[in-house]
Amino acid sequence: MTKKDVLKIVKNRKIGFIRLWFTDVLGFLKSFDIPVEELSGALREGMGFDGSSIEGFSRIEESDMVVKPDPNTFQILPWIKEDRPVARMFCDVLETDGTPFSGDPRYVLKRNLEEIKKNGFVFNVGPELEYFYFRNTGGTEILDKGGYFDLTPMDIGQDLRRKTVLMLEKMGIEVEYWHHEVASSQHEIDLRYKDALTMADNVMTYRMVVKEVAMNNNLYATFMPKPVYGINGSGMHTHMSLSKGSKNAFFDPKDKIHLSKTAKYFIAGLLKHAREICSVCCQWVNSYKRLVPGYEAPVYVSWAQRNRSALVRVPMYKPGKEKATRIELRNPDPACNPYLAFSVMLAAGLEGVKNRYSLPSEVTDNIYEMSESERKKAGIESLPDDLFEAIKITEKSALVRKALGDKVFEYFIRNKKDEWDEYRKQVTEHELKKYLAIL
Repeated sequence: MTKKDVLKIVKNRKIGFIRLWFTDVLGFLKSFDIPVEELSGALREGMGFDGSSIEGFSRIEESDMVVKPDPNTFQILPWIKEDRPVARMFCDVLETDGTPFSGDPRYVLKRNLEEIKKNGFVFNVGPELEYFYFRNTGGTEILDKGGYFDLTPMDIGQDLRRKTVLMLEKMGIEVEYWHHEVASSQHEIDLRYKDALTMADNVMTYRMVVKEVAMNNNLYATFMPKPVYGINGSGMHTHMSLSKGSKNAFFDPKDKIHLSKTAKYFIAGLLKHAREICSVCCQWVNSYKRLVPGYEAPVYVSWAQRNRSALVRVPMYKPGKEKATRIELRNPDPACNPYLAFSVMLAAGLEGVKNRYSLPSEVTDNIYEMSESERKKAGIESLPDDLFEAIKITEKSALVRKALGDKVFEYFIRNKKDEWDEYRKQVTEHELKKYLAIL
């Protein structure tokens, strides 16, 4: 849409207020409202705000910043029931002179996408975001005992998923399907494949809608990667491909598994740099409670077609479905910052394409059942065991620094070190139960 289109809709629909959305470096959604009378000026020049209180943005002495709404992201918020509707627009964060702010995660992704656009490529992604419904924020009381694809009588989760999908569709976000996931009270709604920038905006909206629907039904939805011990955590398996014009650059009709050389180089790049980008795709202390053997989360750096214990999976080709040829990265979780996560995924894959990395052999055995010596012999590395190991690896990565830019990279590393330092000093309930009475 153009600025003119937006102003026309606002007038015809009698919109009352506009919410300007953007994210901080950690991926938390930020917002402030303006009356419609300010919208024309905001579209033209942006709106000033104090960036010193936003994570990773500015210091006190350089706090003035500007957000400029993107007309293409205009949508009415369907969960707000008022006489005068409220709309939202995603914004680009700018310096006061109008130049892009290098610490804006949305700009980080746009910058990476502009690089591949020079060669005619579009980066398409389709994430599968899993989440849990609980009774409230005070604990992890589950609402059902369902499993994968289960349909249970009086399934409140099914009703909430349906309401969520209807709300997403009202906001122009296409959904492929939705279902109960493996763990009790765990659910998944899959968004239809889109270019990476649109999808990152959609992921932020999706997470908000899921939570709003749950709250409107006096429940709580969380994208915390591993909220409950002993059952599966929540992932964000991310399907991806490169397209060039109307062609899928990952497809080759003559290849045995219908993957082009570009696709194989891209997979090799993801594998080679998987440990470096892990802290961005799995950015919380809790993320690594999910990445353990036995709960379907990937732990080992490998690829396969049917083997879901591998880090990268290649979905089977269906005749006549050239555009559906894609690869799936399985370690990201739904609590990451999608703008930064998509950026490092793209950077890792492209590094493989650029340098023509050799693709390792496919792993067809169940890696979880292999011994450590067998994995070592097969050249299979493990993802980092915890956030501290992950961030130490990322800190040395020239690839991640380039993808994120110096400002975001340095803030991200510093913040994650602080998070780990705070976490390691905690005395947990587990320690008290295990040691207090015997030591």
